[in-house]
Amino acid sequence: MSIRNWPAAERPREKLLDRGAASLSDAELLAIFLRTGVAGCSAVELARRLLIEFGGLRALLEADLDSFCSHLGLGVAKYVQLQAVLEIARRHLAEQLSRDSALESPQAVRDFLKARLRHEPHEVFACLFLDSKHRVLTFEVLFHGSIDCASVYPRQIVKRALAHNAAALILTHNHPSGLTEPSQADCLLTRRIIDALSLVDVRVLDHFIVGEGEPLSMAEHGWL
Repeated sequence: MSIRNWPAAERPREKLLDRGAASLSDAELLAIFLRTGVAGCSAVELARRLLIEFGGLRALLEADLDSFCSHLGLGVAKYVQLQAVLEIARRHLAEQLSRDSALESPQAVRDFLKARLRHEPHEVFACLFLDSKHRVLTFEVLFHGSIDCASVYPRQIVKRALAHNAAALILTHNHPSGLTEPSQADCLLTRRIIDALSLVDVRVLDHFIVGEGEPLSMAEHGWL
């Protein structure tokens, strides 16, 4: 049966308008994005099939072009639209974060870092540079690859902090494994960066590790 013949309260678009986007299932949200189904399959049915084939919504959102386009009902145009939507969401989170002090918006910081780093297939190390009132100046990915004392250089972080005239910063890196527990190398590296930045009066407010679920705050655990 076509979605047009469903009761109004069960149609994804009407349901969203009536109850809000949070009331929709993953399949219903994806169906709105797809707009149409394929022969013999409504948009919602196609969405359910795709979620099963990909193994969930996150895997679909993070699929590369070839993998995405290999599935029925998807193609380059849909891939481009999806990447645009994801980037709009990241920029929206960045704008939300820039309005207030980072310390007054801890959830906004977590949401932003999760959106920026969780999809990365390899470890990356980045900094959120802040002014004297802890408002965001900019976000920069500084290092790629395995995160250890050999591949992250505190002097480069100091250089970028001075270039942005930052008074403080938040360190962050991701764990592609999904585990957010810091390694001994993570803790040692954090201490080295704190010591280097203290020489130029720049404070490290936190170090977030991004994996599955909520990013872990080393400051909240007393590890700074």
